Amino acid sequence: MSKPVIAIDMGGTRIKTGIIQDGTILYSASIDAHSGKGLRHRLPFIQETVKNMLHQLGLSTADIAGLGIASPGIVDSVQKKILSIDKKFGDAPDINLNEWCSKTFDLPFTLENDARSALLGEWKYGNAKNYENIVLMTLGTGIGSAAIMEGQLLKGKHFTAGILGGHSVINYTGDSCNCGNKGCVETEASTWNLPAMARTQKNFTESKLSASPVIDYELVFRLADEGDTTALHLRDQSLQAWSAGAINLIHSYDPEVLVLTGGIMASSSQIIPYIKQYIDTHAWTPWGKVHIEEGAFPGTAALLGIAHLVNH
Repeated sequence: MSKPVIAIDMGGTRIKTGIIQDGTILYSASIDAHSGKGLRHRLPFIQETVKNMLHQLGLSTADIAGLGIASPGIVDSVQKKILSIDKKFGDAPDINLNEWCSKTFDLPFTLENDARSALLGEWKYGNAKNYENIVLMTLGTGIGSAAIMEGQLLKGKHFTAGILGGHSVINYTGDSCNCGNKGCVETEASTWNLPAMARTQKNFTESKLSASPVIDYELVFRLADEGDTTALHLRDQSLQAWSAGAINLIHSYDPEVLVLTGGIMASSSQIIPYIKQYIDTHAWTPWGKVHIEEGAFPGTAALLGIAHLVNH
């Protein structure tokens, strides 16, 4: 057996932490991310959470193989630096996380993009286990992606290969995205832009959405089921956007399987059949049909993946 690992997944809404050994989560906890205020002020809280987890398991850092962070954004996994990140955790590129890990825990440090980490988690332990050519798409606060081709995790010369699927353009006359481009999949359909998308709908004020303090996809799918026309329109627009994004990924990376994961997949019973039919109808795959799989670990794949990287 390999030694346990400390794994951290920096989500835009929650920061998840876990102690993981050989693909098993021994203990996990999460804290609010407050990602709009940056990462630096959350580091003491992450430290406290990790100390509590170790205490609960009766472990010390001497029992741990290393610490890994799965981060959004463009990540240099060699120099162990966050190079560029969207609005979430905006100060992260200025933080020396390797030094923080060394000073705080005296442990080896591993850093990787969160979607790549999630793909590794699904490939090693989940629903992508039997494939060597895989694309993962995460539907959540933003839209993430990652790719494995011929059994190799794609990184590219500047660490952006495979991970910018949420920033493929599906509407070149669309709104500006945080990334500087226009009409990205993420701008057309993701949690961060959903409230703005909802308010531009012409019947918004008559919709139950307008009375809600928080507009998220759980609400949109529920109200769409109840026949709310604004919610129905938003749902269908989003399903089309995700499907278009999925086809861009399939045409780019030629996978055997597309794994769909992330918080929005709570509505997978509607999302998967729609995307599957759209891909079957519109993707240029003369060899046959791309398999569509729901992620086995929608909440923890990135923790499992980054833990695997720490040990390998």
